[in-house]
Amino acid sequence: MNVPTLAELTAKGETPEVLFWVGCAGSYDDRYKRVTKAFVKILNAINLKFAVLGTEETCTGDPARRAGNEFLFQMQAMNNIQVLNGYGVKKIVTACPHCFNTLKNEYPELGGTYEVIHHATFLQQLINEGRIKLSGGGTFKGKKITYHDSCYLGRANNIYEAPREVLQALDADLVEMKRCRTTGLCCGAGGAQMFKDAEKGNKEINIERAEEALQTGAHTIAVACPFCMTMLTDGVKAKEKEAEVRVKDLAELIAEAQGLS
Repeated sequence: MNVPTLAELTAKGETPEVLFWVGCAGSYDDRYKRVTKAFVKILNAINLKFAVLGTEETCTGDPARRAGNEFLFQMQAMNNIQVLNGYGVKKIVTACPHCFNTLKNEYPELGGTYEVIHHATFLQQLINEGRIKLSGGGTFKGKKITYHDSCYLGRANNIYEAPREVLQALDADLVEMKRCRTTGLCCGAGGAQMFKDAEKGNKEINIERAEEALQTGAHTIAVACPFCMTMLTDGVKAKEKEAEVRVKDLAELIAEAQGLS
């Protein structure tokens, strides 16, 4: 796959249109690596000039701050800001709402101000501009798809329409869960909950949310976050529905519709 690093482009005197911030999940989680690859295939197919930081990219510090380690967050953030500012980065796109929220809303106070776009919004823009062409949705035409709102995209940043417009471009039958948009239920992983043991209760949050998704009758649950991907996939497995219900990222669905997967 053609994935140039920012260092390589800079050495050639070239500037990318966007920096693709891959994130920890997109780099190391086996399931979410497939989302990274799908997104890169889309960018390469439309000849969009992008770059990644590669080994110069480190965690944004989001989990550290959510877990209460402010010192570690600032160390990680300052390291990244130094690298980004050193390259003169202006525009960043990322598939992770946690990275998106941190880079967009929390880095400016530490000296890192950039135009940060989540890949849901970016894909919507590319579709609207005609750079991504979908011929009638193909494999998804009329298929039932439900979309799970990520907390860091929805309530934290008020991004509700972009992911839905991407799904509508597939010509799919978008069926909403009872709790969606501003009243959407968290997958159970946000706020560093992903990394701690569950507290006492009657049911895991991801099981509750997976049940809501399955009640829609959709055979595809669309997500736009690595945390949501993990939690809902586990929820679907717990209900023994993994053979008939797929949990897919928006980028994977677009790549599939374009025959790139």
